[in-house]
Amino acid sequence: MAARRALKAVLVDLSGTLHIEDSAVPGAQEALKRQLRSAPVTIRFVTNTTKECKRDLLERLTKLGFDIAENEIFTSLTAARNLLEQKQVRPLLLVDDKALPDFTGIATDDPNAVVVGLAPEHFHYEMMNRAFRLILDGAPLIAIHKARYFKKKDGLALGPGPFVTGLEYATDTKATVVGKPEKTFFLEALRGTDCAPEEAIMIGDDCRDDVGGAQNAGMRGILVRTGKYRPADEDKINPAPYLTCENFPEAVEHILERLL
Repeated sequence: MAARRALKAVLVDLSGTLHIEDSAVPGAQEALKRQLRSAPVTIRFVTNTTKECKRDLLERLTKLGFDIAENEIFTSLTAARNLLEQKQVRPLLLVDDKALPDFTGIATDDPNAVVVGLAPEHFHYEMMNRAFRLILDGAPLIAIHKARYFKKKDGLALGPGPFVTGLEYATDTKATVVGKPEKTFFLEALRGTDCAPEEAIMIGDDCRDDVGGAQNAGMRGILVRTGKYRPADEDKINPAPYLTCENFPEAVEHILERLL
Protein backbone atom coordinates (compact mmCIF):
# COMPACT_ATOMS: atom_id res chain seq x y z
CA MET A 1 0.00 0.00 0.00
CA ALA A 2 1.38 3.38 -1.04
CA ALA A 3 2.42 5.72 1.76
CA ARG A 4 0.10 8.65 2.38
CA ARG A 5 1.27 12.11 1.48
CA ALA A 6 2.15 14.58 4.23
CA LEU A 7 -0.83 16.30 5.81
CA LYS A 8 -1.49 19.78 4.39
CA ALA A 9 -5.10 20.55 5.29
CA VAL A 10 -7.48 20.00 8.20
CA LEU A 11 -11.23 20.28 7.63
CA VAL A 12 -13.26 20.88 10.78
CA ASP A 13 -17.00 20.50 11.29
CA LEU A 14 -18.64 23.19 13.44
CA SER A 15 -21.90 22.24 15.18
CA GLY A 16 -21.31 19.28 17.48
CA THR A 17 -17.55 19.40 17.01
CA LEU A 18 -16.52 22.92 18.08
CA HIS A 19 -19.81 24.01 19.66
CA ILE A 20 -23.37 22.98 20.48
CA GLU A 21 -25.66 25.96 19.91
CA ASP A 22 -24.18 28.73 22.12
CA SER A 23 -21.80 26.54 24.14
CA ALA A 24 -18.29 25.67 23.03
CA VAL A 25 -16.96 22.14 23.38
CA PRO A 26 -14.62 22.36 26.40
CA GLY A 27 -11.06 23.19 25.35
CA ALA A 28 -11.94 23.64 21.67
CA GLN A 29 -10.98 27.33 21.45
CA GLU A 30 -7.52 26.74 22.88
CA ALA A 31 -6.94 23.60 20.79
CA LEU A 32 -7.65 25.66 17.68
CA LYS A 33 -5.85 28.88 18.59
CA ARG A 34 -2.78 27.63 20.48
CA GLN A 35 -2.24 24.26 18.82
CA LEU A 36 -3.76 23.74 15.38
CA ARG A 37 -3.07 27.33 14.26
CA SER A 38 0.63 26.77 15.00
CA ALA A 39 0.83 23.76 12.67
CA PRO A 40 1.89 24.05 9.00
CA VAL A 41 -1.58 23.19 7.69
CA THR A 42 -4.45 25.00 5.96
CA ILE A 43 -7.63 24.98 8.03
CA ARG A 44 -11.15 25.02 6.61
CA PHE A 45 -14.37 24.94 8.58
CA VAL A 46 -17.02 22.97 6.72
CA THR A 47 -20.62 22.90 7.83
CA ASN A 48 -24.07 21.73 6.78
CA THR A 49 -25.64 24.32 9.08
CA THR A 50 -28.64 25.91 7.39
CA LYS A 51 -30.11 27.55 10.51
CA GLU A 52 -28.27 30.83 9.90
CA CYS A 53 -26.33 32.70 7.22
CA LYS A 54 -22.55 32.67 7.19
CA ARG A 55 -22.33 36.16 8.71
CA ASP A 56 -24.47 35.18 11.74
CA LEU A 57 -22.58 31.90 12.10
CA LEU A 58 -19.25 33.72 12.18
CA GLU A 59 -20.63 36.16 14.76
CA ARG A 60 -21.77 33.26 16.96
CA LEU A 61 -18.34 31.57 16.73
CA THR A 62 -16.50 34.81 17.47
CA LYS A 63 -18.63 35.39 20.57
CA LEU A 64 -17.70 31.89 21.74
CA GLY A 65 -14.02 32.83 21.49
CA PHE A 66 -13.10 31.04 18.25
CA ASP A 67 -10.42 32.63 16.07
CA ILE A 68 -11.96 32.04 12.63
CA ALA A 69 -12.00 34.16 9.45
CA GLU A 70 -15.05 34.28 7.16
CA ASN A 71 -13.06 33.04 4.15
CA GLU A 72 -12.14 29.89 6.09
CA ILE A 73 -15.79 28.81 6.35
CA PHE A 74 -17.40 26.74 3.58
CA THR A 75 -21.10 26.07 4.09
CA SER A 76 -23.68 23.94 2.35
CA LEU A 77 -25.66 27.17 1.84
CA THR A 78 -22.79 28.45 -0.32
CA ALA A 79 -22.80 25.19 -2.28
CA ALA A 80 -26.58 25.45 -2.77
CA ARG A 81 -26.36 29.04 -3.99
CA ASN A 82 -23.61 28.06 -6.45
CA LEU A 83 -25.85 25.31 -7.87
CA LEU A 84 -28.87 27.63 -8.19
CA GLU A 85 -26.78 30.16 -10.12
CA GLN A 86 -25.38 27.41 -12.30
CA LYS A 87 -28.85 26.00 -13.09
CA GLN A 88 -30.40 29.49 -13.36
CA VAL A 89 -33.58 28.47 -11.52
CA ARG A 90 -35.96 30.29 -9.17
CA PRO A 91 -36.22 28.35 -5.93
CA LEU A 92 -38.95 27.82 -3.38
CA LEU A 93 -36.63 28.18 -0.39
CA LEU A 94 -37.51 25.92 2.52
CA VAL A 95 -34.76 27.29 4.75
CA ASP A 96 -34.68 29.13 8.06
CA ASP A 97 -35.35 32.86 7.67
CA LYS A 98 -31.92 33.50 9.26
CA ALA A 99 -30.30 31.72 6.30
CA LEU A 100 -31.96 33.91 3.65
CA PRO A 101 -29.17 36.55 3.48
CA ASP A 102 -26.96 33.92 1.83
CA PHE A 103 -29.47 33.83 -1.07
CA THR A 104 -29.68 37.60 -1.58
CA GLY A 105 -30.06 38.38 -5.28
CA ILE A 106 -31.50 34.97 -6.20
CA ALA A 107 -34.93 35.38 -7.83
CA THR A 108 -37.67 33.45 -6.02
CA ASP A 109 -40.81 34.68 -7.79
CA ASP A 110 -42.83 32.02 -9.64
CA PRO A 111 -40.51 29.21 -8.39
CA ASN A 112 -39.41 26.37 -10.67
CA ALA A 113 -37.14 24.56 -8.20
CA VAL A 114 -37.40 23.41 -4.58
CA VAL A 115 -34.56 23.87 -2.07
CA VAL A 116 -34.81 22.18 1.33
CA GLY A 117 -32.66 22.97 4.35
CA LEU A 118 -33.44 22.82 8.05
CA ALA A 119 -36.61 24.91 8.35
CA PRO A 120 -38.91 23.71 11.16
CA GLU A 121 -41.31 26.63 10.65
CA HIS A 122 -41.82 25.60 6.98
CA PHE A 123 -42.24 21.86 7.53
CA HIS A 124 -46.04 21.93 7.68
CA TYR A 125 -48.60 20.33 5.37
CA GLU A 126 -49.41 23.36 3.21
CA MET A 127 -45.77 24.20 2.46
CA MET A 128 -44.71 20.58 1.92
CA ASN A 129 -47.70 20.12 -0.40
CA ARG A 130 -46.68 23.21 -2.38
CA ALA A 131 -43.19 21.77 -2.78
CA PHE A 132 -44.69 18.39 -3.72
CA ARG A 133 -46.77 19.93 -6.53
CA LEU A 134 -43.84 21.93 -7.91
CA ILE A 135 -41.69 18.79 -8.07
CA LEU A 136 -44.51 16.86 -9.79
CA ASP A 137 -44.56 19.64 -12.39
CA GLY A 138 -40.86 19.09 -13.09
CA ALA A 139 -39.10 21.35 -10.59
CA PRO A 140 -35.75 19.88 -9.46
CA LEU A 141 -35.52 18.98 -5.75
CA ILE A 142 -32.30 20.29 -4.19
CA ALA A 143 -31.41 19.18 -0.67
CA ILE A 144 -28.90 21.38 1.10
CA HIS A 145 -28.17 18.21 3.04
CA LYS A 146 -30.01 15.10 4.23
CA ALA A 147 -28.89 14.78 7.85
CA ARG A 148 -31.16 12.47 9.83
CA TYR A 149 -30.80 14.45 13.05
CA PHE A 150 -28.59 16.95 14.88
CA LYS A 151 -27.73 17.84 18.46
CA LYS A 152 -29.48 20.59 20.42
CA LYS A 153 -28.94 21.46 24.06
CA ASP A 154 -32.09 19.57 25.07
CA GLY A 155 -31.31 16.47 22.99
CA LEU A 156 -31.35 15.18 19.42
CA ALA A 157 -33.67 16.82 16.87
CA LEU A 158 -34.89 15.85 13.41
CA GLY A 159 -32.77 17.17 10.54
CA PRO A 160 -34.00 17.97 7.01
CA GLY A 161 -33.27 14.44 5.75
CA PRO A 162 -36.63 12.89 6.74
CA PHE A 163 -38.52 15.73 5.01
CA VAL A 164 -36.42 15.50 1.83
CA THR A 165 -36.92 11.73 1.80
CA GLY A 166 -40.68 12.23 2.19
CA LEU A 167 -40.74 14.48 -0.89
CA GLU A 168 -38.60 11.97 -2.81
CA TYR A 169 -40.97 9.16 -1.89
CA ALA A 170 -44.12 11.10 -2.76
CA THR A 171 -42.84 12.35 -6.12
CA ASP A 172 -40.80 9.26 -7.08
CA THR A 173 -37.75 11.44 -7.70
CA LYS A 174 -34.26 11.83 -6.28
CA ALA A 175 -32.93 15.02 -4.73
CA THR A 176 -29.64 16.57 -5.72
CA VAL A 177 -27.70 16.82 -2.45
CA VAL A 178 -25.11 19.62 -2.22
CA GLY A 179 -23.75 19.42 1.33
CA LYS A 180 -21.86 16.76 3.25
CA PRO A 181 -21.44 13.80 2.63
CA GLU A 182 -21.27 14.59 -1.11
CA LYS A 183 -17.80 14.19 -2.61
CA THR A 184 -18.19 17.44 -4.59
CA PHE A 185 -18.76 19.37 -1.32
CA PHE A 186 -15.45 18.21 0.15
CA LEU A 187 -13.57 18.89 -3.09
CA GLU A 188 -15.09 22.39 -3.29
CA ALA A 189 -14.02 23.03 0.31
CA LEU A 190 -10.43 22.20 -0.68
CA ARG A 191 -10.51 24.47 -3.73
CA GLY A 192 -7.80 27.12 -3.48
CA THR A 193 -5.84 25.26 -0.81
CA ASP A 194 -3.49 23.54 -3.27
CA CYS A 195 -4.17 20.29 -1.40
CA ALA A 196 -5.20 16.91 -2.78
CA PRO A 197 -7.81 14.92 -0.80
CA GLU A 198 -5.07 12.48 0.25
CA GLU A 199 -3.31 15.39 1.98
CA ALA A 200 -6.37 16.34 4.07
CA ILE A 201 -8.14 15.09 7.17
CA MET A 202 -11.68 15.78 8.40
CA ILE A 203 -12.76 16.10 12.05
CA GLY A 204 -16.47 15.75 12.83
CA ASP A 205 -19.20 14.29 15.04
CA ASP A 206 -21.29 12.76 12.24
CA CYS A 207 -20.00 9.33 11.23
CA ARG A 208 -21.76 9.34 7.85
CA ASP A 209 -21.80 12.97 6.72
CA ASP A 210 -18.44 14.11 8.13
CA VAL A 211 -16.21 11.05 8.32
CA GLY A 212 -17.79 8.73 5.76
CA GLY A 213 -18.15 11.55 3.22
CA ALA A 214 -14.57 12.73 3.67
CA GLN A 215 -13.15 9.22 3.43
CA ASN A 216 -15.18 8.55 0.27
CA ALA A 217 -13.58 11.70 -1.17
CA GLY A 218 -10.10 10.31 -0.45
CA MET A 219 -9.37 12.01 2.87
CA ARG A 220 -8.89 10.57 6.32
CA GLY A 221 -11.62 11.09 8.91
CA ILE A 222 -11.56 11.52 12.68
CA LEU A 223 -14.85 10.94 14.50
CA VAL A 224 -15.32 12.79 17.79
CA ARG A 225 -17.58 11.57 20.61
CA THR A 226 -19.31 14.93 21.08
CA GLY A 227 -22.42 16.51 19.55
CA LYS A 228 -24.65 14.00 17.79
CA TYR A 229 -22.25 11.07 18.34
CA ARG A 230 -23.95 7.90 19.59
CA PRO A 231 -22.21 4.77 20.94
CA ALA A 232 -21.14 2.40 18.13
CA ASP A 233 -21.50 5.10 15.43
CA GLU A 234 -18.03 4.11 14.19
CA ASP A 235 -19.47 0.73 13.15
CA LYS A 236 -22.01 2.35 10.82
CA ILE A 237 -19.58 3.15 8.01
CA ASN A 238 -17.19 1.09 5.92
CA PRO A 239 -14.31 1.74 5.89
CA ALA A 240 -14.38 2.61 9.60
CA PRO A 241 -13.11 6.03 10.70
CA TYR A 242 -9.34 6.47 10.54
CA LEU A 243 -9.61 7.35 14.25
CA THR A 244 -12.22 7.97 16.95
CA CYS A 245 -11.40 10.55 19.66
CA GLU A 246 -13.20 11.84 22.73
CA ASN A 247 -13.31 15.42 21.43
CA PHE A 248 -11.77 18.06 19.16
CA PRO A 249 -8.78 18.83 21.45
CA GLU A 250 -7.83 15.12 21.47
CA ALA A 251 -8.12 14.97 17.67
CA VAL A 252 -5.83 18.01 17.34
CA GLU A 253 -3.33 16.40 19.71
CA HIS A 254 -3.24 13.28 17.55
CA ILE A 255 -2.68 15.32 14.39
CA LEU A 256 0.19 17.28 15.92
CA GLU A 257 1.87 14.20 17.42
CA ARG A 258 1.31 11.63 14.67
CA LEU A 259 0.54 13.20 11.31
CA LEU A 260 2.96 16.11 10.89
